[in-house]
Amino acid sequence: MVYADVVMVLNFLVDFLLLLGTNRLAGYPASPGRAAMAAGLGAVYSGACLMPGFGFLGNWLWRLVFLGLMALIAFGLNRSAARRGLIFLVLSMALGGIAMGLGNPDQTGVILAAAGLWLVCRYGLGSVGEQTCVPVELSYDGRAVKMLALRDTGNTLRDPLTGEQVLVAGADVAAELLGLTEEQLQHPVETLARGLMPGLRLVPYRAVGQPGGMLLALRLPGAVIGKRKTDPLVAFAPQELGRGEAYRMLTGGAVYG
Repeated sequence: MVYADVVMVLNFLVDFLLLLGTNRLAGYPASPGRAAMAAGLGAVYSGACLMPGFGFLGNWLWRLVFLGLMALIAFGLNRSAARRGLIFLVLSMALGGIAMGLGNPDQTGVILAAAGLWLVCRYGLGSVGEQTCVPVELSYDGRAVKMLALRDTGNTLRDPLTGEQVLVAGADVAAELLGLTEEQLQHPVETLARGLMPGLRLVPYRAVGQPGGMLLALRLPGAVIGKRKTDPLVAFAPQELGRGEAYRMLTGGAVYG
């Protein structure tokens, strides 16, 4: 006899481990909270498939629908969600192949196989799963913004006074955190002359194929980058960064701090 609660717990644990492995392979933070919510949906779906009158949910169409919903919960609504959803599907298929190779193991064997896949993703693939995005939290005057920052080796912007790496955030972050508009960011010298906020300054930049210019920048004490608390200098671009992607900010090739 197959017990729905056992199947749901099994699917939750397996999906949770595979979602963590997916984020690792794609270079994103683990995001265990979102992974747990997505795995919870997968567990409910697996239990529903066993309920009388709901057997139709087991066909491929409904499987793809719930896979898409799980990807939306775990990865968000951005371009990386489809890519990470595909990785999750490949890992799920790999787990199925391992299970067949082991001769249809019991629940413990399936969980151990999923844990083995997660360990391979986490520790066994070297630079393949090197983290390309890091979580960042910026705060100013009682407001806080959480986002992902892309580790961009092409971002070599540095403070000409100290030589330290400068982080670059998009116009949407500037509006949410500082209340600055795109027009104010597009005219940094004039905006600075108005004295809108203490500590605001200019940082020169150069972009490939484009003339150089100035960006408004502000030091933000108490910022959290990854797991480290620091006080980075953040410059604000006059346009959004990572349109359609998960990130809204750029660091250099190394995590600041």
